[in-house]
Amino acid sequence: MPQIRQRTVLFADLRGSTSLYETLGNAAATAVVTRTVAELGRIVHDEQGQVVKTLGDGLMAVFESPCHAVTAAEEMHDALQHLAPAKSTPRVPPLKLQVAVAHGEVVEMAGDCFGDAVNVAARLIDHAGDNETLVTASVLDLLDDAGRARFRDLDNMQLRGRAEPVHVHLLEARRFGDTVTTAFGGLNAFAEPEGIRLSWLDLTRVYRGPQLAVVLGRSPQATYCINDSRVSRSHARIDWHGGTFQLTDLSYNGTFVRFGESGETLALRRGTCTLHGSGTIGLGTPPVDALSPSVKFEVLRLSELGASDASSV
Repeated sequence: MPQIRQRTVLFADLRGSTSLYETLGNAAATAVVTRTVAELGRIVHDEQGQVVKTLGDGLMAVFESPCHAVTAAEEMHDALQHLAPAKSTPRVPPLKLQVAVAHGEVVEMAGDCFGDAVNVAARLIDHAGDNETLVTASVLDLLDDAGRARFRDLDNMQLRGRAEPVHVHLLEARRFGDTVTTAFGGLNAFAEPEGIRLSWLDLTRVYRGPQLAVVLGRSPQATYCINDSRVSRSHARIDWHGGTFQLTDLSYNGTFVRFGESGETLALRRGTCTLHGSGTIGLGTPPVDALSPSVKFEVLRLSELGASDASSV
């Protein structure tokens, strides 16, 4: 008989397994992935959670409380730092982990779970970068003050298949590696940026810092939609953090950033960089020509934000 309960739902997904299969072969790579997913499942159990099902390179789990789910997510990231093949086979890129957590009413039936919280967590993981944990506001609201202080507000995100946006927060890393890439050049500490202008073809939008995060992608639900087959549904995300605009690649094909008109191009592959000045963001391909899916960006100061910009946000 179906049971309706309040549950915290966690989805975890490994990235990088394709490189394992190419380099190690099917048998060895399968052993690594299976052992890693089993370790994630052990962590779920240790934190009083229940693995609902494994999903190839990941799993879905439910917890009685958000506190245990967030601790499990952190332990998963920490454990991944110590698992093979990164140490034994340096030529193979280490596996990375995405985690998404939501809380709400769940229908438990025949060993599976259904409901809005499940759907939200399953969609939210598409917006997580490597070694990131994203949670909904409903999760954050049930944490204590110390727990809430560890999260950065990413504001509302539009999730695929959902009419209403979801308020999302990012768990700040303390014990596992930082994925932020050092930006080219310096920032003027005396003129904090207030907005960012994005332009692709005839689509120009200006976003103020507090309105971020902005998701760039092919999906109609993306905040800034680029309808090009080379662009992933959720390709990249721009966040406002610490007075700067940060770009995170969420794609399989990479995101490329060129600062200025002819500056060096930075290739992001599940990494993050700080945007400053102006330049071009290439989605899936480097910004080499006018036909590539490239978005021009310009970081704006308060004095550069006019009435027309405010109305385009």
